[in-house]
Amino acid sequence: MPPKKAAAPEKKALLGRPSNNLRIGIVGLPNVGKSSFFNVLTKTDLGLARNYPYATINPEEARVPVPDTRFDWLCELYKPASRVPAHLTCLDIAGLTAGASTGAGLGNAFLSHVRSVDGIFQVVRAFDDADIIHVEGDVDPLRDMEIIQTELRLKDIEWTEKHLDGLKKTGRSLGNSSLADKARKEEIATVEKVYKVLTVDQKDVRKADWTNKEIDVVNGLQLLTAKPVTYLVNLSERDYVRKKNKWLPKIKGWIDENNAGDPLIPFSVALEERLVNMSDEERVEEEKKIGALIRYFTCGPDEVRAWTIRRGTKAPQAAGVIHSDFENKFVCGEIMSFDDLKELGSESAVKAAGKLRQQGKPYEMVDGDIAYWKAGA
Repeated sequence: MPPKKAAAPEKKALLGRPSNNLRIGIVGLPNVGKSSFFNVLTKTDLGLARNYPYATINPEEARVPVPDTRFDWLCELYKPASRVPAHLTCLDIAGLTAGASTGAGLGNAFLSHVRSVDGIFQVVRAFDDADIIHVEGDVDPLRDMEIIQTELRLKDIEWTEKHLDGLKKTGRSLGNSSLADKARKEEIATVEKVYKVLTVDQKDVRKADWTNKEIDVVNGLQLLTAKPVTYLVNLSERDYVRKKNKWLPKIKGWIDENNAGDPLIPFSVALEERLVNMSDEERVEEEKKIGALIRYFTCGPDEVRAWTIRRGTKAPQAAGVIHSDFENKFVCGEIMSFDDLKELGSESAVKAAGKLRQQGKPYEMVDGDIAYWKAGA
């Protein structure tokens, strides 16, 4: 009798769960280039780019369509009545300052805006310009990153303390017999671990090790330091073109020491403002380089729609970005690849070639999948 195959290791759950309406917050100190970057990214002039702090009070918001030649081809094939491409919702959030976690500089309102997003673009100023004042008096990206990290972490500590106090008050009468009591005790233990990570370990929540059960609890807290961060280092056009800046090695060292693994992308708002009319093809290529997000499609005569999910998302969760019932009552998905459909020309040809696959809960979505979901009543 052949030996039993070892069970596959459990797929690690992801912190956070972006919906199809993925929201990215642009964060940083005042006058680092956030609003200018927002305007370039969204091709609007909604962001108030001004040479004084708090030019932005209420966050500006814009939906940015994500170009995808596969989506265009599917629309030509199905000729749907409705066409809904993937999009990214960007928020230009007002500048944070030291003391924001305790309300300084309207900080409480600004931090609540950060809480509403799925991920963070942190703009870091690494250019000198005497005509653009710095709220701290001089340019020092390491100090600026320390300020942002401290303020986000302090606010998480405040929220975690309040949540933990509430859990402990309702948990005093818990027994050991029921599953509900056991689950509540596990929740309390996880929140206590979150508090320790923030206060004793002095780490961002996303940098700690969590089990899948713990991640379910952490996601419910909507903590600021649990959100993925990409550091966008704003250089002068000259430094960007010559690929040299005195701060870049120090910024990389700070990230490696404090938040190892977080992406760092040098760019120049000044240059981007001149190149805002870049072609769609070039933007698609840049998106491929980042590679953290993928898209799948639902197709038919009524609508062709692109859905944005994280790389590594399983089929039920991918179905859930359409409607929670599709995830909760998931049965299976009929999946074909965009490349197969394009090569063979029609759904019937894909089926005849045996390339329409029925996939269950363990299936991990692949960029370019075309899915038809089946859910129970």
